[in-house]
Formats: sequence, structure tokens, C-alpha cells
Amino acid sequence: MGDSKVETISRLAQWKIDNFGPCSYKKSDPFKLGIWNWYLSIERNRYLYIHLFPEPSRLSKEQPPIARFIIRVSNTASSSSSSLHERVLRTCDDFVWPVDTTFLGRLIIDVEFLDLKIHPLNGGEASSIWPSDGKLQSVATPNTLRCLSRMLDEAIHADLTIITADGTLKAHKAVLSATSPAFLASYRNSSEEKESSTIHIEEMSQESCTVLLSYMYGTIKPGDFWKHRLSLLGAANKYDIGDLKDACEESLLEDLNSGNVLERLNEAWLYQLQKLKKGCFTFLFDFGKIYDVREEINTFFRHADRDLMLEMFQEVLTIWK
Repeated sequence: MGDSKVETISRLAQWKIDNFGPCSYKKSDPFKLGIWNWYLSIERNRYLYIHLFPEPSRLSKEQPPIARFIIRVSNTASSSSSSLHERVLRTCDDFVWPVDTTFLGRLIIDVEFLDLKIHPLNGGEASSIWPSDGKLQSVATPNTLRCLSRMLDEAIHADLTIITADGTLKAHKAVLSATSPAFLASYRNSSEEKESSTIHIEEMSQESCTVLLSYMYGTIKPGDFWKHRLSLLGAANKYDIGDLKDACEESLLEDLNSGNVLERLNEAWLYQLQKLKKGCFTFLFDFGKIYDVREEINTFFRHADRDLMLEMFQEVLTIWK
């Protein structure tokens, strides 16, 4: 059936049911989120019951997801949100949410996954599948990475001092030039820059700049990347580090939600991140989350670029056609 499809973006799944009508049960098509396929189903008895469960498979049996999520159901007349849930999901009976039966006709069911954890096959503590970013995985040998890490941490033969907003760091011109075309060009084209042993990166804190250097030296940790990705995005844009800029864009799209979508849209416009901008538009307009940011949108419009506002209005008109 046409209204069995579940749309997904970032960590949000949305199921639009045109007319639940007199039927007592409906099940969605499978949808992919994280590393599992999922289903939603609804049934009507005394209440409207909503089920969320993974598709039966070897993966979901051996490594069942531990999901942390919120569900919201709405129609033109009213809406209701569940409390925050965190539980192991194996079958359709592991999560059942009863909702008042006044929800009739056209329904929209949103599931916002705040986290998904998985148990390792060999046992041990469950770990989140987020954050993860393949772009940050190095193919260098562990020994090479240890050497690079020592070069940075112990400033071995360092020939460059970086002045940040709140401290100084030591680094190597060769490493920065190999990573950043902007650094390479400045040292190639300017004898003054070539001879200088100091650069200013005062738009970054010492902590954020340390994470930037760890990326350049191939030793960055995913948690540090996640914490400082907005600062890293600005640096990647300024110093023309394309892979880092792409990784930041992917990560900012991955955890998009109503609380950060306007900020992310502004970042997408500022740094010309077309994929992130499109994702924000889809989240706001196709998924109808513009209504969740009604209080914030006026402030956003007072400061937003006029061309961005024009694109937003054009997006609205396109959806209304």
C-alpha cells in the first residue's frame, strides 16, 4: 500500500498514514536506520497501540539494538508524544505504546532515535553505533600512527608555533602543508611565510586547534571530532581541507533534530554545504518539523541571509504545488 512507506532523514523516521479508517491493524514497510531494518505497526482495540521493532534477522537476534527514542503521533486535530524510552528491542512485543483512540483518519507517526547501541558478539559492554565516521579511519599502521602522535605530542623537530585564542601549540610545516592546500600555497608563494616560524589561528581555542592538528597527523579520536566539529568545519573551510569539511558535513546531518536544525541550516549556508542544506530543508518542510521551531523561526529570520530566506520560501512553494 502507498501509505506503508516510512521516510527517514538523519535519526528521524516518519510514517504518514493517509487514512487508518475502519481497519484494526496496519504495518509499515521496512525502513533502514542505523545498521538494522525496522518496522512500525499500529492496531486499534480500546486504545491505539503503536509498535516499534527490528526486522527479524540474524543480526537483530545475535546483536539486538538497544534503542533510546521518543515517539510522537499527530493528526490535524491533536498530537501526543511518548516519554523517553530506552530498551532492548527484539520482537514486536518489546515496545508497545498505547495512545488515546481519538486519533482517527490521517496520522503521522514520528520516531526520533536519540541513540542506538549494539552488543559486541564476543560479549562486553554495549556501545553506541553513533558517532561513527568512516572518513576518520586511517589506513596507516598502528606504529606509524604512534610515531606521528609522538611527533605532535612531544614536538619532535617542530618548526612551527601556532598562536590560538588562549594558548600556543607546536607543529610541523611539512605536515600542515601536506594536509592543507592553503598552507602549502602560503609557504610556496611567500618567502616571508616560508621563513616565519609562527602562525595565528586565533579564531580557534587551544583545545579545538589541538583536535585539528590531531586530524592532520592522523590521530584524531571520534569523540574529539564530534565535540569540536563546528570549529573544525570553520578551519576546514578556511584552510581548504576538503576531506575534513566533508566529514563535518556528514556528521552534522547525522544527528539533525528540531533543536539544532536552524543552526545547522545557517552553517550550511555559511560554508556552502549543499547536502546539509538540502537535509535541513527536507527535515523542516517535507517532514513538517517547521512547526516545531515556530518560536525560534522569527529570531532566525531576523538574522538570516536574504538569499537563504528566499530559498526557504521557494522550498515551501514547491511543496505546496
